Amino acid sequence: MAETTVAEVMAELAGLEDPRAREVNERHGDDHGVNLGSLRAVAKRLKVQQDLACELWQTGDTAARLLATLICRPKAFAAADLDAMLRQARTPKVRDWLVNYVVKKSPHADSLRVAWLADADPLVASAGWALTADCVVRKPEVLDLDALLDVIEAEMKDAPDSLQWAMNTCLAQIGIEHPGLRARAVDIGERLAVLKDYPTPKNCTSPYAPTWIAEMVRRRP
Repeated sequence: MAETTVAEVMAELAGLEDPRAREVNERHGDDHGVNLGSLRAVAKRLKVQQDLACELWQTGDTAARLLATLICRPKAFAAADLDAMLRQARTPKVRDWLVNYVVKKSPHADSLRVAWLADADPLVASAGWALTADCVVRKPEVLDLDALLDVIEAEMKDAPDSLQWAMNTCLAQIGIEHPGLRARAVDIGERLAVLKDYPTPKNCTSPYAPTWIAEMVRRRP
């Protein structure tokens, strides 16, 4: 069976372009018009193809890069590769999928997390905080949770939007997962009032940390 080429994949993605999907995506900073369900269907058919994934990433096309995160082999990337890819990622969805579908599955996730937390670029730092929020849930033993709360308390209020969102997620996860720190997490959330007035659809949980924490704790047995 002949291998799928980049040109063939790009033609297929072009055929899936939907102006309505693009309009919705562009409101969130994502410059593509491919329905994500359709994109996942393409990935399911292609399965894991590391070389093709790398070639798709190099096109710079947002839909192609999203597809690349779904068909790549995360453990095949060196730390320097992943760092470069994060800095190349131009849209929120690409950064999100890169962190969640690739970096989190990489053996370099923790070293990158530490490096990115200290990065001067807020978009890179936000990826570090996203990985840290994941660690709060999965392996808190590698973290100093009190020190994280100190940083959140001092810096979240004035952080740029993407960084503020990631720090707020980390704050909420600390409050949800660690009862001994819950009161402090809620207090920080209440005093900083970050995302308190964020428009939240009916039947969705507000990202305002005190509300988010209370709702997630309420749902637990």
